Amino acid sequence: MQRVNERAAGQGTALHLTANLFAAAFGLAGLAQAWSTMTRLAGVADWPGSVLWIVAAVIWLFTLVAYLANVAAQRRWKTELSDPTFGPFTALIAIVPILLGTRLAEDARGAGEVIFWCSTAVMVVVGAWISGDWITENGAIERWHPGYFLPTAAGGLIAGGASATLGFTTLSHVLFGLGISSFVVLASIISLRLYVGPPLPPPLLPTIAIELAPPVVASNSWFAINGGKVDTAAAILGGLSVLQLLVQVRLVPLYRRATFGPGFWAFSFPFAAAATCGLHWLAIEHVRGGTALGYALMAILTAGFALLAARTITGLIHGTFLPRVPAADQVPGQRVGGASVPSPSEAGG
Repeated sequence: MQRVNERAAGQGTALHLTANLFAAAFGLAGLAQAWSTMTRLAGVADWPGSVLWIVAAVIWLFTLVAYLANVAAQRRWKTELSDPTFGPFTALIAIVPILLGTRLAEDARGAGEVIFWCSTAVMVVVGAWISGDWITENGAIERWHPGYFLPTAAGGLIAGGASATLGFTTLSHVLFGLGISSFVVLASIISLRLYVGPPLPPPLLPTIAIELAPPVVASNSWFAINGGKVDTAAAILGGLSVLQLLVQVRLVPLYRRATFGPGFWAFSFPFAAAATCGLHWLAIEHVRGGTALGYALMAILTAGFALLAARTITGLIHGTFLPRVPAADQVPGQRVGGASVPSPSEAGG
């Protein structure tokens, strides 16, 4: 990383690592969760999920070290949470360990619970702080994008399902309530921005895929809470999930306008969570050939992740993936700690 920074500096540019880079670890954790669900339903050993959980943990840790080093070097500590574009993605720093801790608890209950409790506490505090920022800043609606679901809606729903998996029944209802109520509030604002506001900048277009996440994550969490039964709530969430999935199909031409970058990892977790949701429905409804359909679904999902990873690695090798901005002395306008702050169109969403 130091060599990359030095090379960038020599070219008159500097790396500006943004919090949406954590979407890669988030997506891999979602893929691991999907494979763990698949192997559990099929009654076979969960070696694919176990490997992916380790990979997700390593990617999260590496991203955390690189990101914090970049923030420290550019003295951006006071502005990261309030950043109008990337601030909401900082919640992923705590949300990913919630998933990791829940899985770890299967093999090491004490260690897994410690990670879960600490990460959940951080998620709630960060979500509350960022929500307060949104109120005090009174920013224009044009700054909003579906990534704003992450701190409270996605965080609460994921933590609610994790709590149920760990056996904390009351807490699971509390956190699920936090997530679903936040989703209802935020959905009205974000939908208004998407429906009647100006188009998102091309690098932020992939964040629209996050619209799929709340209903499918809520479905997965509710199945964990209610013991895997189809009740009224599950059916309602299932209908909304299908709608949002079909919307994504319609948006494919829109997504093709975006240049590949970190923002494309916004597709990863929502579709992994959707696959997990589909696997639950196949099992609950006892669909004939459900196991074969499940494996076919996982093959398609894994192929998508492989393509995403391959393009990311290629971009890293050629120096086109990580966002770069002109050196501070070459860029007029806003500066933080002596470092230039990129706009969404410059840094990628």
